Amino acid sequence: MKKLKTPVSPPEVGAALQKIRLKRGLTLEDLSRAAGVSKSMLSQIEREKANPTIAVAWRLANALGIGIEELLTSESDEVEAIHILEPHETPTLPGNHAGYVLRILGPMELAGKYEWYELTLAPEGALVSNSHDPGTMEYLTLVHGVLEIEVNGIKKKLKMGGTARYQADKNHAIRNMGKTEAKALLVVIHR
Repeated sequence: MKKLKTPVSPPEVGAALQKIRLKRGLTLEDLSRAAGVSKSMLSQIEREKANPTIAVAWRLANALGIGIEELLTSESDEVEAIHILEPHETPTLPGNHAGYVLRILGPMELAGKYEWYELTLAPEGALVSNSHDPGTMEYLTLVHGVLEIEVNGIKKKLKMGGTARYQADKNHAIRNMGKTEAKALLVVIHR
């Protein structure tokens, strides 16, 4: 019978979590909002005062765009040559009430500089945004469907394969004007 290896000590989830969060430039509040875990719980986990449940660890990993195993394994400085995120690991911002889903395709450490998303809009769905920081631009490429872009009261239709480039430091909206689901790639550049 083969003898099982016993780990010397449990993984330091809090230390790993804090290291990844800080590397990405996220505050406790940022991660709390993205993962749906209270700020006080995050603080306790990072200080090794509380152990996260598997469900909480999964939500944290999902919000950080990493696999749960990265929170549970020993620290390693080795850089992975190719890191694959499975579809279920891609962080998602559901706007079901407004008929949209935003999948966060870019790494969290670039948030606030360069962000890219896959935007899916149900028929009559809309992503309505207040103005972003001065100088922010958005680039929207329509993969499927028909969209209307509105910036500061000006509206234009976007056809499949087309790209809209617009100032996002003004109030803006993306609306699905078609009878079928629309899908687009959205890049946000903060200056």
